[in-house]
Amino acid sequence: HILLFLSASFFLLALLCLDLHARTGSVPICANGHSRCYALSLSDLFDRVIQHSARMHSLSSDLHSEFEQYFLSSKNHIGRVNRRCHTSNILTPNGKENAQKLTREELTEVILKLLLAWRDPLSHLHQSMAHQNDFNSFSGNKALEMSDMVHELKKGVEKVAEKMQLLGIISNSLNAFSSPDAFIPYSNSEESITLTNHDLLYCFRRDSNKVQNYLKILKCRIVPENGC
Repeated sequence: HILLFLSASFFLLALLCLDLHARTGSVPICANGHSRCYALSLSDLFDRVIQHSARMHSLSSDLHSEFEQYFLSSKNHIGRVNRRCHTSNILTPNGKENAQKLTREELTEVILKLLLAWRDPLSHLHQSMAHQNDFNSFSGNKALEMSDMVHELKKGVEKVAEKMQLLGIISNSLNAFSSPDAFIPYSNSEESITLTNHDLLYCFRRDSNKVQNYLKILKCRIVPENGC
């Protein structure tokens, strides 16, 4: 009986050790040394960047509407169609079906290209709007906030890409790319400056919507859930 008891006790102890090892082994050690910190799952990372992109697009839509109402409501510029966005040279899929035809790597690259392309133009937009004293400072600060959000979203998408590479979901061969030149005409004409800023807001609202939709499509392809 004593031998049976000792054998059973040893067996239970071995199981506990295995269970403890399994649980502690699943907890990654964070870069800052906090061993109790849990790494975010790929699904959680996607949720965070998608939520961030939604806030960014909402902010861009609000500022675009405010700008139109303040500067262009009494003019005939609203609805004009001869705009050319500086990101037009970036080949972006039109519609969900075309976006789904791209590889995961290609869709990730398109998202990062769009975000990189808006770094300098949004900085220019904020500086330009800061000199338009008749436009309220709260709205002007939204341009600076959008610039910061683009920077943070780009870093977030890069983290998602790194996670996908670690999991073997995408290859490690994302192409290096540079930002397309943003043609921002300089003019002393107040009307010309206003129209340039309006075009930038229009284009950013369009591109931020693309980024949000592409992120949702990419997540659905990799981490499918209800509603995908």
